[in-house]
Amino acid sequence: MRGTATPVETDRVGAGWTAARVVAGYGAALSLSLYLAVKVVWVVAALLGHAPSTFTDGDWILLNAVTVAMSVVGIALGLVLAQRWGRRVPAAPLVFFAWTGAGFLVPMIPYMLFGAVLGGSAGGGDSGGGDAAPSWELVFIGIGFAGMALGLAIALPIYMRERWPAAFLGRVGDRPPPPLGRSGLRALYILVAALALLWTYWTAGGTLGLAPAHRDLMDLDGRLLTGNSALWAVVGAAAIRTVATGRPRMPLWIPMALAFTSSGSLFAWAAWKLPWALLRPGGYAAAEYPAVSVVQHGLGVTAGIGMLTALLTAVRTRRSEVG
Repeated sequence: MRGTATPVETDRVGAGWTAARVVAGYGAALSLSLYLAVKVVWVVAALLGHAPSTFTDGDWILLNAVTVAMSVVGIALGLVLAQRWGRRVPAAPLVFFAWTGAGFLVPMIPYMLFGAVLGGSAGGGDSGGGDAAPSWELVFIGIGFAGMALGLAIALPIYMRERWPAAFLGRVGDRPPPPLGRSGLRALYILVAALALLWTYWTAGGTLGLAPAHRDLMDLDGRLLTGNSALWAVVGAAAIRTVATGRPRMPLWIPMALAFTSSGSLFAWAAWKLPWALLRPGGYAAAEYPAVSVVQHGLGVTAGIGMLTALLTAVRTRRSEVG
């Protein structure tokens, strides 16, 4: 994403925003370190023969080894966002990990807030395998998720605004709309609408597509999660439409940031759940029928990639216009 410097590209944020980025980046890394500590403890315990009763030792170790790796990447991302040298990290991997990391965690902030108010667990109440976890582990996990989500929500937009200002400066409609293609956008809107309607239906208490033996999994937490997913899918589609049509007029960074976060959420959570739906480790069961799980997560991955593709096209178009 390098190009010839222009007055727009060399513009810098104020010292206060830079300080906020540094604090939020370090806070995100520190918070997720607590989550990493819990996962390391679980792996060590499983190696000593203390895996949850619903998992084999091998499945539990593999699952938590994956989340350990994800945590290490998340901590590294927080440090990249905080440090000055972070702007020299290659763009492609940085954008991918920031996209998936923000997609996993930032959209969970409304869920955690509503869960706290309505009495849901907002993050889980066991070890992931059906056995109760000690209270200190739950506290560390909660702080890890909430701290990383809040840190990314603050640090990432500032970092991206500093590194790629052309994608965030100005207002919607101050330049001709990018050539995103009507047919592609129409297909994207239909896909997102289908997912949002399905999730809204389940949130409202509908049972079509849910397996009778596992409908109890669609409890308060389940409905909050599906409702949150529906909300962010609609927000992302609306943000893409704003960028594509040039209206309504608003600061450009708002739809850009919302579309980036929403597309990452669609992709990251669907890509995470799809292997579970296909492989079903440890007797895993979802509230939906297996075929419904596979289809909805496949569509989620497709919608997330499609939304990001449209967003990157808009960014490249704008960068070529200003530089």
